[in-house]
Amino acid sequence: MKIDVILPCLNEQDALPWVLQRIPPGHRAIVVDNGSTDDSARIAADHGAHLVTEPHRGFGAACHAGLLAATADIICFMDADATLDPGQLPHLTWPIATGAADLVLGRRTPPPRPPHARLANAALAAHLRRHTGAPLHDLGPMRACRRTALLDLNLTDRRFGYPLEMVLKAARAGWRITETPVRHLPRRGRSKVTGTVRGTMRAIADMRRVMTETA
Repeated sequence: MKIDVILPCLNEQDALPWVLQRIPPGHRAIVVDNGSTDDSARIAADHGAHLVTEPHRGFGAACHAGLLAATADIICFMDADATLDPGQLPHLTWPIATGAADLVLGRRTPPPRPPHARLANAALAAHLRRHTGAPLHDLGPMRACRRTALLDLNLTDRRFGYPLEMVLKAARAGWRITETPVRHLPRRGRSKVTGTVRGTMRAIADMRRVMTETA
């Protein structure tokens, strides 16, 4: 069974070697360079990853470019910042492969450390439980599903609302959504989103827009 792992990337030269070295057998890393000014692209290529360049900035733009480049039946998304271990991916892909679930999210343990990020994530998860019925506690960046099914959802957000739109539209389409615990590691460098209150607020604004548009 072949599985593609989509890794949106913006200036992650310090984290990429560790991440790519831990991609499990049978999994192909697709690194989507979203305008890096460091050596991320070269490092990705040197480590055998399939490199995609997405000039339009935005987390969703990078994710979607990776989705379009993927060819495997099962795909995964995860951050390239070494906060999550790719070795845990089989815990997410097995329920997809066996037909037990349609979308599996990794529930980060422990949760993100900055208080503003933890509160925002908890509030968002509560909203998702109320509106989708899915037993989610974390809108985690590690997730797995089937490629063609995700393409059929026709996701349109190209910013930080992409992961939320995926869950909302999947629930609307009747997908079975679940989560599994994954170990959350200290980040190498400061996060572009949760590392600052401004970044978190920008992500919240994007997600509020997505919730309004998909209501």
